[in-house]
Parts: sequence; C-alpha cells; structure tokens
Amino acid sequence: MNLYVDDNTCKALLVTLLRKAGHQVTVPSNVGTAGVSDARHFLYAVTNALLVLTQDHNDFEDLHLVVQATHGQHPGILAIRSDNDASRDMKDRDIVRAIGNLERAGVPVADEFHVLNHWR
Repeated sequence: MNLYVDDNTCKALLVTLLRKAGHQVTVPSNVGTAGVSDARHFLYAVTNALLVLTQDHNDFEDLHLVVQATHGQHPGILAIRSDNDASRDMKDRDIVRAIGNLERAGVPVADEFHVLNHWR
C-alpha cells in the first residue's frame, strides 16, 4: 500500500516496520507538511493518491464524511483507535499486521474509513 503517515502517528519504528512489510511510506517531514492541520494532511494524501494512516480517528472520520457528502473521492483512511491503555492499544507491529490482514482480505480501501483495531 502507498501510505501517508500523519504527524501524530509517525514514529520511526512504525515507519521502518511498514517499509519492511513492503509498503511505500510518505512522512510529513519529508514532504514539507510537518505540523500542518489534519485537513492539510488529508489534502496532501488525496492529491498524491496516498492512503492516510492516522491516530486522529475523530478528525479524519469527519473529513471522510465531508468527502462522502460532497460525492468526492479519496484513496482511503486507516485509523488507529487508542484508549491510552497499554494493554489494549495497538503496538507498531499490531498496526503493520492489521494493514496486512486488511490487504489480504481484499477489502476495498478507496473512499473508505477503516479502523485498524478491527483487523488485528
């Protein structure tokens, strides 16, 4: 998958694991979008045909709903839910595994909002 990992999700280990798993990964610091709003992250991802990987579940779900309401399109959003509970929250390896599970299932991702926690 071609992924854009937003600021709040962009950790070195996660990026390394995603790349080792065969994903193309774009990070904000490499493309001049570090520190921009979620809407700007989404705009960059959409205009560059990249799936968004984010922990900003609510903000990106809202952006997804706006796109749907206006009959627009986007490459997809992969959200990670976090409850600030280390025993339940997804670790970097869990995230990579969930993306692989989603990919192997052949589920469409374009124009969709997927919560990766459901794909462990």
